[in-house]
Amino acid sequence: MEKLAGALERVNSVIGNTMCWAALAMLMLQFVIVLLRYVFGYSYIFLDEGVLYFHASLFMLGAGYTFLVNAHVRVDIFYAKCSERAQAWIDLFGHVFLLTPALLLLLWFSWPTVRGSWSILEGPISVGGIPASFLLKSLIPAYCILLLVQGLAALIRDILRLKGAAA
Repeated sequence: MEKLAGALERVNSVIGNTMCWAALAMLMLQFVIVLLRYVFGYSYIFLDEGVLYFHASLFMLGAGYTFLVNAHVRVDIFYAKCSERAQAWIDLFGHVFLLTPALLLLLWFSWPTVRGSWSILEGPISVGGIPASFLLKSLIPAYCILLLVQGLAALIRDILRLKGAAA
């Protein structure tokens, strides 16, 4: 089970490290946009949308990595004071009864929109924008899948923590 958890975590680790480079690319693109607009007087909608695509990708594809490194927002008024075993039980409950159903619902209800967008290869958000809205919408199921993968890895780790605490 340890090897499976490690393999699942590697998926989000690789994607998370890739998203670091996407953050740099987004920053550089925004710099180019500002330079073009305020120094040279040019403005291109597709470049502005490029920043939007990068930004959406960072958050949607980086969520699993954020979960992996435990950098997500957590309100732990009581959690921090619990024993490791109690924390494992709380996490297990959260992964099985809160995270997984919420992501499966989001995946289920977003899929028709994403499928429809791909079927017509939906064009740009704005006139002159990037002609690939279908790619942007595809980030929603990717987000769900990556978080489900990381949730499964965390669930395995919780079970291992509980087994270790029982031994």
